Amino acid sequence: MNKPDRLRPKLVDPRGVLHQRMTATSPGYGRFWPDEDLAPFVEHLWTVAWDLEVPTVSEVLAHPSVQLVVERDASAVAGVFTGRFVRRLEGSGRVLGVKFLPGGFRPFLDGPVSALTDRRLSLTEIFGSAADDLERRALAAPGPEQAFAVIQEFLRARRPVAREAIGLVGRIVERAANDRGITRVAQLVAGSGLAPRQLQRLFDEYVGVRPKWVIQRYRLHEAAERIAASPEHDWAELALELGFADQAHFVRDFRRFVGSTPAAYARSLPR
Repeated sequence: MNKPDRLRPKLVDPRGVLHQRMTATSPGYGRFWPDEDLAPFVEHLWTVAWDLEVPTVSEVLAHPSVQLVVERDASAVAGVFTGRFVRRLEGSGRVLGVKFLPGGFRPFLDGPVSALTDRRLSLTEIFGSAADDLERRALAAPGPEQAFAVIQEFLRARRPVAREAIGLVGRIVERAANDRGITRVAQLVAGSGLAPRQLQRLFDEYVGVRPKWVIQRYRLHEAAERIAASPEHDWAELALELGFADQAHFVRDFRRFVGSTPAAYARSLPR
């Protein structure tokens, strides 16, 4: 697959972002591809910068990925967030981040990735005193490329080893993300060569959430995308297409994670 330009200055309406509204003062989003030696672990490097006259709220249905975030006085490693991530942005600011591939953070961690799920830990809690200077050096860099060079050198110094399991996890998660016919864990098991319990243990160790959660999350991403593209739907039909048992189950899960029913979400979108 061909990679885009190294920096994508404003990624509009990325998958998982809810209630997306873009204006002249919306937060700017840039994306870099990692250096080749870190590509087995890192999906991409990202930066968000904002200078807002009016505060805005960012809402995201997170992916099954660990994130390393560099932000003044708030740098951290964030595990997979199973709910809806909500953050209020106001004034001006900048955040640098590393989105790890599913399973890609395991070599940097002394234990299963599930220990990070729904948690945000300081860099020193994860990396020890070696991380003390990372925030200062990265934020002092004159631009994103220089900042990400600092962050990548820090990760490189941890000497991660690309394990075969990371590639296996990546292929399984990619199937769940891109094959809209995947609606049950049994389908992932069938294509993985693993027994059901082996798959569960693999995801606990490397991803941090269960395979069922991953499938559900990507189907909810798809639901939000389809509603944004066209607010008029037969909800019962959409529920079946996305693999839910019925409309009631779909509405319940959508409301639980998105915060509103599909119909209310459709009405809330800008037109």
